[in-house]
Amino acid sequence: QVQLIEFGGGVVQAGRSLRLSCTGSGRPFSVYAMAWFRQAPGKEREFVAAISRSAERTNYGGSVRGRFTISRNDALNAVYLQMDSLPPEDTAVYYCAADLDFQTISTLPANDRRGYWGQGTQVTVSS
Repeated sequence: QVQLIEFGGGVVQAGRSLRLSCTGSGRPFSVYAMAWFRQAPGKEREFVAAISRSAERTNYGGSVRGRFTISRNDALNAVYLQMDSLPPEDTAVYYCAADLDFQTISTLPANDRRGYWGQGTQVTVSS
C-alpha cells in the first residue's frame, strides 16, 4: 500500500502557472505508475496525466496536453504536475493516484477508484 498527499494547490490568476506535488509513504513510488486527476464542481472526474514507472511513458488528457507536464522523482517518493497557461476552466480539486499498471491508471473510468488516492488539493484559477 501507499498513502498519498497532495501539495501546492491555491488561487492563481488566469494565464499564470502552478506546480502541484504529491508525496507519500508506504511502498516506494518506484513500483507504481502515477497519475493526476481532477474534478470540478458538478462534473465527472477527469483524467489529467499519467507517468509510468521509470518515467518512460507519459499520457495526458486532451484538455491539458501541451500545457501541463507530469514528472516524478522516485528518490523523493514524489510526483509533480506543472501547470502552465491556466484558464479558469482548470479550476478543480486535483487528485494524485497510484496504480501498478500504467495503462489501467491512464484509462480509469470516471467513477472507478481502483488504486490509491490522495485527498485532493484545490486549484482555483481566477479570471
